Amino acid sequence: MIRKTFVALKTLGVGGVLRAAYQRISPDRLAYFPQCTPFLESRVGLEVGGPSGIFSSRGCIPVYPIAKRIDGCNFGTQTVWEGQVTAGETFVFDAGKPPGRQFVAEASNLSGIPDAKYDFVLSSHCIEHLANPLKGMSEWIRVLKDDGLLILVVPHKDGTFDHRRPVTSLSHLIQDFETQMTEQDLTHLDEILKLHDLSMDPEAGGIDTFAERSKKNFENRCLHHHVFDARLAVEVVNHMRLQILAVEMFRPYHIVVVAKKIPASAIPDNEKFRGNDKVPSWTSPFETDRVSRH
Repeated sequence: MIRKTFVALKTLGVGGVLRAAYQRISPDRLAYFPQCTPFLESRVGLEVGGPSGIFSSRGCIPVYPIAKRIDGCNFGTQTVWEGQVTAGETFVFDAGKPPGRQFVAEASNLSGIPDAKYDFVLSSHCIEHLANPLKGMSEWIRVLKDDGLLILVVPHKDGTFDHRRPVTSLSHLIQDFETQMTEQDLTHLDEILKLHDLSMDPEAGGIDTFAERSKKNFENRCLHHHVFDARLAVEVVNHMRLQILAVEMFRPYHIVVVAKKIPASAIPDNEKFRGNDKVPSWTSPFETDRVSRH
């Protein structure tokens, strides 16, 4: 506890720690959330990599209290975050509701789920753990109904142990997709071992322990293969031809992109969020987002 407090003070400062404590009592809410409720209320969704506190009644995006049912997907029967994971009707997303179905499957291979099954798909701090994020997103979109909602939450590099690493390029993600990169990939391991800020990741242990764990990433999936800022998150969603509805940021490290699945023949109009020719419509508390990468 003392070490975690020290890390929090170092990372956020006294003011940041006080704000974080306040958020636990009275959290910020996604400003766009009221417009999301018709897509979520009394509907059925899938969460990839959950359950996640950010979607709980006390979270920034309180989906769990209003959804009819949420199924879950995790990569294995044992994870660092959830411990034992059992397939079947075991996905507890809200204590007041029956559990959803727990799938044990790769986030990038949901072959056990039929097309267009879900009204919405949720993912919080999952996509960065995928060696092939675009393949994962293609599967999430496949199981989403037309006009269904995707709520994607991605960690911003500025608030995490990735802050020393460069932001991944969209072209790199496209290359990983085209070469059919698998989860055994350790392409980024050398960069991670060199630039990962262990002072912000006390659970990882010292450098030797961290290196040993990282080499076994296919078993534990702890690595952040890719590094995001808000612009990359927006470009990924745009590349997947989803219509972006909202982009919002929350300290200490959340990027939230809300998007809708549109017909395959349609072209999304996301220019106001991309900001290619002018300042994007969203604002960010993170310094990296205020530095142009054009």
